[in-house]
Amino acid sequence: MSNAVELSAGGPAPVTPLHVVSAGAVVDLDAAEVAVRALLVALGQDPGAEHLRETPRRVAMAYEEFLTPEPFVPTTFPNDEGYDELVLVRDIPFHSLCQHHLLPFSGVAHVGYLPAARILGLSKLARVVEHFARGLQVQERLTKQIGDWLDARLAPKGVGVVLEAEHLCMSLRGVEAVGSRTVTSSLHGLVRDDARTRAEFLDLTRARS
Repeated sequence: MSNAVELSAGGPAPVTPLHVVSAGAVVDLDAAEVAVRALLVALGQDPGAEHLRETPRRVAMAYEEFLTPEPFVPTTFPNDEGYDELVLVRDIPFHSLCQHHLLPFSGVAHVGYLPAARILGLSKLARVVEHFARGLQVQERLTKQIGDWLDARLAPKGVGVVLEAEHLCMSLRGVEAVGSRTVTSSLHGLVRDDARTRAEFLDLTRARS
């Protein structure tokens, strides 16, 4: 029998799936297809042209994929060995959609924590990043949501999240700063308050082989 559990305020409780699509957030493919067709007309394009006939449906399906993360079970396990050093998963790839321009931004996330009573399955750190990235986002909010979720659900001694991303709304338009990367962080507990732990975490996120 698995000993995986999800944390709750009153102690261990049976694992339950994390519901990633809130009520009212389901994409209406038919309405989205109509809207894309109208957008093409507004942009001076002919939706009846051979290469554009299926574009409205393709675009609607693409946005549905961008905005609908898959559900997952955030399983945790007892920290029986009493591990008390940083657990860090570096260079987790992610992509999201800029809430201001509906253009993609993508990069890598470095996510770590100092375990307390329980540890999280390593793959779930990547799942948490994907969960919050699949939506209309700004990088600052995305970073904070990942850190806040881990801090609240895992109750560790500390959490650190660093995101590095390139925004197409910045590299392909406006100043056209191709290759520029935006870096944001969210730190909790000892990773924020203890100078040595904070320095260790930030040094590890900058390390490269």
